[in-house]
Amino acid sequence: MEKKKSFKERIFGLSDTNLLLIITIVVFFVMYIGAVVIQGGGFLKPQMFFNILNANAALIIASVGMSIVMITGGIDISVGGVAALVSMSCAVYLDKQNGSVGGAVLIALAIGLAYGVIQGFLVAYLGIQPFIVSLAGMFFARGMTTIVNTAPFNVQNEAFVALKETRINVPGMGSLNKKGVYVPAYVEIGVIIAILVVIAFFLILRWTKLGRSFYAVGGNAQSALMLGINVKRTRFLAHLICGLLAGIGGFVYFLHVGSGSASHATGMEMNAIASSIIGGTMLTGGVGNVIGTLFGVLSLATIQNIVSSAGLDQAWWTGITIAAMLCLFLVIQSVVMAAKKRALKNR
Repeated sequence: MEKKKSFKERIFGLSDTNLLLIITIVVFFVMYIGAVVIQGGGFLKPQMFFNILNANAALIIASVGMSIVMITGGIDISVGGVAALVSMSCAVYLDKQNGSVGGAVLIALAIGLAYGVIQGFLVAYLGIQPFIVSLAGMFFARGMTTIVNTAPFNVQNEAFVALKETRINVPGMGSLNKKGVYVPAYVEIGVIIAILVVIAFFLILRWTKLGRSFYAVGGNAQSALMLGINVKRTRFLAHLICGLLAGIGGFVYFLHVGSGSASHATGMEMNAIASSIIGGTMLTGGVGNVIGTLFGVLSLATIQNIVSSAGLDQAWWTGITIAAMLCLFLVIQSVVMAAKKRALKNR
């Protein structure tokens, strides 16, 4: 009769990806429940949680792309610049040229795709370091954003405004306002897009040959090559997907803010990297999960709301808190992974 495994053996028997995913989810729920218990207020209302999703739908999409690149052992710090360029380009097209929403979507996809193709080619086929390539891409996107239009402005296109103001009610998740009237909770269209992106790439990473190739290349490129995996093509596709998702995320960001500005999406690339790391994606490659990335974004946004609710609205407090949180997750991940290695060694 097979000996029943203990809880510790079952936990340490999980893959690195699943173990880090569990840590991220547990920490997020502990953090959010703690905020509800200690601070109460807005955290007691379901709409607070949905507002986190509404405000961070674009970051979720960009972070999914970032996680895929990081799983292959790369990085892409141009996603914020791409989002700003997409936002400004779509704003100018809709307002200055009286364009259509469908045309704006195509512009967003084209910009993201162009970035993915060029950066993917430079990294995968020319062997240039992804940090250098994406750094140049970030500067180029920020510069192009200013060239497209300098002054910030709100978009007045009626079709776009109608789409921006569309709200999708969440059944059974409303609350009573101060007048005792029931107000249903809602999400924006961008949240639906973000959730679909997370689900799609969760399935791709888990169930497809391409997804397994991403992990193999990030884990050990030489071994992946010996297994018959086209390493260059895999890295190219990772950057292509990241660029495309940056374009989609840029349009979702634009859909949320409804304006064009050269300062839009400032810091998005750093938040995407932080969310991926908090979600269990390792910078060394080969380990990561887009569900964890989703919870990484939620954890980052929740801690920012906690800091703001505590009256620490200054920008530096947010930066300090994010840095502390990132370090905490890195320490937790390192301790757990080291404990897992010891447990497996002592078997």
